[in-house]
Amino acid sequence: MSSRTSLFIRIGSISMGIIAAILIIQLFTHSTLPNTEQPDHSQIIHAAFPLPESADFCGEKVPLDRYDVREGLDREIQVNAFWHSQTLLFIKRANRFFPIIEPILKQEGVPDDFKYLAVIESSLMVRAQSPAGASGLWQFMTETAKSYGLEVNKEVDERYHIEKSTAAACRYLKSAKQKLGTWTMAAASYNAGMAGVNKQLTLQKEEDYYNILFGEETGRYVYRILAVKEIMSYPDKYGFNLTESDLYAPITTSSIEVSDAITNFADFAKQNGTNYKTLKNLNSWLRDTKLTNLSKKTYQIKIPQ
Repeated sequence: MSSRTSLFIRIGSISMGIIAAILIIQLFTHSTLPNTEQPDHSQIIHAAFPLPESADFCGEKVPLDRYDVREGLDREIQVNAFWHSQTLLFIKRANRFFPIIEPILKQEGVPDDFKYLAVIESSLMVRAQSPAGASGLWQFMTETAKSYGLEVNKEVDERYHIEKSTAAACRYLKSAKQKLGTWTMAAASYNAGMAGVNKQLTLQKEEDYYNILFGEETGRYVYRILAVKEIMSYPDKYGFNLTESDLYAPITTSSIEVSDAITNFADFAKQNGTNYKTLKNLNSWLRDTKLTNLSKKTYQIKIPQ
C-alpha cells in the first residue's frame, strides 16, 4: 500500500470518529432537555348524553321537571353509557336471559321493567355472589330466599336457578308493592328492605320515592334501573352498535326429571351425552358433585339439546 493511500485511510477514520462523536453529543443533549411542547387536547371530545324528554318506571312517571331527579338520572346515564365494557356485556347477556325472565314476569303479573333490576343486581351473571352473601341473578340472601320458597342447602341452592329465583323475586316484589304502594317503592325496597323503606316513609312523612332522602345506595338504586332501561332500550342512541352475531345466543336445552339420588354428576353427565362442566353451567343450582335427595323431591335437570 502506498503512503498516500494510507494517509487517506487515516484521515477518513478520523473524520468518521468526529462525526460519530458529534451525533452522540447531540443525542445526549436532546434527551436531557425538558420537553416544553404541550400535548394538544383540543381534539379529545367528551360530550354528555342528553336526558330523555320523559321517563317512567313500570308506568309510574319519573318527575324529570325537578332538578334533583334530573341530576340523579343524569349521573347514572353518564356512568353507564361511558362504562363501555360493562354495558356491552349487559346487552350481550340480555339476549340470552331476557327471553327466560320476561315470560315469568308476565305470568306473575309483575311489570317487564323489573328485568332491568336483575341487570343492576347481578350483571346477568347466574353465579354472581356479593361480599355480603347474596347470590344468583336476583341476589337473594339465604334467609330471604328460603322465606320466598327457594331451597338452599349444601347440595341444592335455588338462588342460582334462573326460573325459580325469578318467580321468587316476583313474589317478593308483589308483596312489597302491596305494602309500600308503588312499584317504584317496591324496587327501592329490593335494595333497602321493606322495613328499611317503611322506616323512612314514617320518619319523613312521605310516600313518593323521589321525595325521600335515602342513603347513597338506595338513593341511586331506581335511577340506576332507569338508566340501564334507557340505554338497553335504545343502544344506538348511546353509541352501542351490536350486530346479531355479537349477542349471546339462548341455549337450547331439554330436561331430565329426577326424583332419586345421583351419586356422581360426572357419570350422570356422560350417560346423558354431555360433560360435567356443561351440566353444571346449565344447572348452577346443583352445588355439589352428587345429589342425595333423601326426600325424593322431583327436580328438572337441564342438558343441551
